[in-house]
Amino acid sequence: MTASCLVNRNVTAIRGRTSMRLEPELWEALEEICLRESLTLADVIKQIERLGHPGGRTSAVRVHVLAYFRRATTEAGHRTAGHGTGATARVERPQPSRVAAPAL
Repeated sequence: MTASCLVNRNVTAIRGRTSMRLEPELWEALEEICLRESLTLADVIKQIERLGHPGGRTSAVRVHVLAYFRRATTEAGHRTAGHGTGATARVERPQPSRVAAPAL
C-alpha cells in the first residue's frame, strides 16, 4: 500500500480548532488566496463554511479553491500567461527566505 500524499493540518473553523487533510498543492493554493486577500487561513476557512456546501468542509475548501482561481482567469490573463500560443510564460514563485546561522 502506498502512503497518502494528503497533508493533515490543524485549522480554526467556525466551531473551533479542527484538522483537515488536503493535497500539498491545495494547501499552497489556500496560502496564496490568504496572501492575495490579506486574510488568515482561519478567516478563509470560516468564510467557506459560511457559504455552505453539502459535501462537508474539506470538499467545500477544494471547490472554493477551484472556483477562486477560475474566477481569476480572464482572456487577458490567459494572453499574458501565453495560453493558447503553444508557449507558457514562466511564473516565478517566491523562494522562502533563508536565515544564515550565526557564526560561532
